[in-house]
Amino acid sequence: MSDVLAEVTDQVAVVTLNRPERRNAISGSLLAALRHALTDLDGRAEVRAVVLTGADPAFCAGLDLTELGEPGGPLSVAGIGAVFPELTTPLIGAINGPAVTGGLELALACDFLVASERARFADTHARVGVMPGWGLTVALPAAVGLRRAREMSATGNFISAPTALAWGLVNHVVPHNELLGFASGLAADIASADPAAVREILTTYNKGAQVTAAEAALIEAQAHRRWHAGGIDHTLVASRRDAVIERGRAQS
Repeated sequence: MSDVLAEVTDQVAVVTLNRPERRNAISGSLLAALRHALTDLDGRAEVRAVVLTGADPAFCAGLDLTELGEPGGPLSVAGIGAVFPELTTPLIGAINGPAVTGGLELALACDFLVASERARFADTHARVGVMPGWGLTVALPAAVGLRRAREMSATGNFISAPTALAWGLVNHVVPHNELLGFASGLAADIASADPAAVREILTTYNKGAQVTAAEAALIEAQAHRRWHAGGIDHTLVASRRDAVIERGRAQS
C-alpha cells in the first residue's frame, strides 16, 4: 500500500499521509512520495487546490525515529532541503489528529490550516535532541508570535485545537467527522476563483513574508504592475463583481 494517497475530484485534490500503523511518521519513502505527489498535482492545470490530511488517528507524529539515526539512510537523504517543493497551487492542511515536530513542520508548510477537534500540536525537537531544519523557527513565530513559539519549542508541550485557534495557528476548528468536507469546501471556494490571480496573490504573500514590510510593499507593487500591464477586461471584471455581490448576499 502506498505511503501517500492522492485523489482529484472537481478540481480539488486530497492527499493523504497513509502510514496509520506508524501514526503517519515521516519515513524517507513517505517524504519522497509526498513531494512527488505534490509536484505532480501542482503541474496539473485541472487541479486548483490541494487538501493535505492524514489517515486517522494522527496527522503526522513526526520523523520516523527508526530511520532518523541511520547515517546515509533513506530519511537522512530525503530530509535534505525544503520539506515541500515550491508550489503555486494553494495547499490547505486538514489536521485530523496530532501534528508533532516534523508533522508540525508539514502543517506549517501549508498555506492555511483547518483542525479537527482531535488535533493537537507540539514541537518536541528539544525533547528528542534534534534541530529543526524545515523552517520551523521561521514559520512557527510567524503563525503564533515569537513568545508563544519560544514556549512551544522550549517546553515541548502540546496545545489543543481550541488553543491553536486562539493563537492563530489554525483558521478553523470543526468536528472530526466534518473536517475533510469543510476543508474540501474551502478548496472548492478557491477553485471557483480566477486560478491565475489566486496563484499570483499567494505568491506575493509568500515573497512578502520573507522580507521587511517596506520590501513586501514593493513586491506587491511590482506584481500589480506586471498583472495590469496587459490591460483589464472591464466587461469580465464587471460580471465577476456582480457574481461576488450575489455570493456575498448568499453568505450573509
